[in-house]
Amino acid sequence: MDINRYKQTIGSKVSTGYKAVRNKTPHSKKTWLIIAVGAIAIATGLYFVLRPKPVKPVYPTVEVETVETDSVNIYGEYVGRIRAQQFVEIHARVEGYLESMLFKEGSYIEKGQTLFIIDPRLYRAHVNKARAQLNKARAQAQKAERDLKRIKPLYAQKAASQLDLDNATAAYESANAEVIVSEADLTQAELTLGYTRVSSPISGYISERVADIGTLVGPSGGKSLLATVVKSDTVRVDFSMTALDYLRSKDRNVNLGGAEPSRKWNSYVTITLPDGSVYPHKGLVDFADPQVDPKTGTFSVRAEMPNPDRSLLPGEFTKVKVLLDVREQAIEVPTKALVVEKGGAYIYVVRPDSVVEKRFIETGPEVGNFTIVERGLAKGEKIVVEGYHKLSHGIKVNPIAAPKNEEGKSDTEATPAHDNDSLQTKKEMKN
Repeated sequence: MDINRYKQTIGSKVSTGYKAVRNKTPHSKKTWLIIAVGAIAIATGLYFVLRPKPVKPVYPTVEVETVETDSVNIYGEYVGRIRAQQFVEIHARVEGYLESMLFKEGSYIEKGQTLFIIDPRLYRAHVNKARAQLNKARAQAQKAERDLKRIKPLYAQKAASQLDLDNATAAYESANAEVIVSEADLTQAELTLGYTRVSSPISGYISERVADIGTLVGPSGGKSLLATVVKSDTVRVDFSMTALDYLRSKDRNVNLGGAEPSRKWNSYVTITLPDGSVYPHKGLVDFADPQVDPKTGTFSVRAEMPNPDRSLLPGEFTKVKVLLDVREQAIEVPTKALVVEKGGAYIYVVRPDSVVEKRFIETGPEVGNFTIVERGLAKGEKIVVEGYHKLSHGIKVNPIAAPKNEEGKSDTEATPAHDNDSLQTKKEMKN
């Protein structure tokens, strides 16, 4: 309604009423009372019509997220080197000319398979000579035994002297000793002859030959190394951890390289291939050096990993990710929601009455885009994840729920942060 027209209408009605009243009894108290009440009613109506509308307070809008608990896997990332489970060098144990090669280079060979043959003729002659010496020694031992048997009854009848008996006994014992020596010589000659057939002590893949056919090989004058055999269906991953990592694991009662029956998880490792993909098989940490290298401040750790398709080649370097700890029912918050200052780290908590509280917390390791909170927060509380820069302790806010992604996590995630120490962690999403 137009205010001016409303005023004119009210004014004309008041004037008309006044004239009508004036034409009546001008000195009536009742008339003046009616006029006063009408004026008060008109003034009251004008007040309610013309009064300014109250301004509603505007509260800052912030995005909030409910604190939840979850089991968090904490990893450490290191540089590792692949090593074969077994690496054996094939050497020539006797000297001679390499006569033949009985394998295909780079192929898989079985344990005990013959690989090379060294010219055996000289060593076969040694075997024949040692066998002949053994036969001769056995014949002399038999003769000495017969002589001793003849002397003993003659000595009993005093037909032979003590000297004759002693000589016969000594000859018998000496002949038996010669038999033992000849048997040892024959065994040694046969072993040496066996070394002319070079076989593999393990099953695995063999390298290319080091010595060509016809080459003089042997431990003294010729080439000794003939080839190498690698057993790589299971490989070992060697890497180094810092003493700080060791202390952290001890704080959580985690014994690297040892089995804990009371623990529900094992310290396994995963590695990244040169093309950036994650190797599908996992390995277990089976050894940790009990002492720290004073030169580097690190200690060696080893893990065994299956390698059925030979994707991992011994000698190559790779990125190793080790499961160091599992925090069960841990509280984690987006790292972006934390404010770090000299006094510590704090976060804004929204109370049920929409008033924010600046709360200092004790933080743990960073896990991807999240940080584990050791103390200061409880499950079910609401924290500000976006818009906290315009807040101060005790003010009222307009909280709205932060948008969720497909995994149920807040979309207000920052770029992954890294710990200042060597520990770089990442969360494994639960299946």
